[in-house]
Amino acid sequence: MKSVCLHGAECTGKSVLAGKLGYPWVPEYGRTYCEERGTDLTMADLLAIAEGQAEENRRAMAGAPPLLVLDTDQLMTAAWAQMLFGEVPPSLLEYPKADLYLLFAPDVPWLADGTRLFGGDAERARFAALAEEMLVRAGVPFVPVSGHWEEREAQARAAIADLLGAPA
Repeated sequence: MKSVCLHGAECTGKSVLAGKLGYPWVPEYGRTYCEERGTDLTMADLLAIAEGQAEENRRAMAGAPPLLVLDTDQLMTAAWAQMLFGEVPPSLLEYPKADLYLLFAPDVPWLADGTRLFGGDAERARFAALAEEMLVRAGVPFVPVSGHWEEREAQARAAIADLLGAPA
């Protein structure tokens, strides 16, 4: 089984694309958590989100699909921790890693939906840089994804095909 994790700043098309790729996928646990509890997060909330996401990922992996798409994982939670609190608990870097990360650039319009926090250009750029920093820090393979929506989908599909050793 292979896994691909969609990674990057808020409002870059990750969740929408996860549902369009045609593979089993695990939604973002943190979104549900924030919709239920609000966005005034503490570090304890981030650690709870990380564990909730891990449980959802484990549940989906138990079905052993050939490819599983993760809308996010704990490396993104680590970027949130750095963005919100200026530190990353080591436990966030110790969770299992995906086989490939797709790093989404913040080059599409930002949309406020009640759970997103960093819509300003400078905040978005900083969050995107922290997201990439976490991938580098973890030493995981990643492919940048950018451009308009159709370009993003094509880039994601090509990266997945490459991971699976199949034609794009």
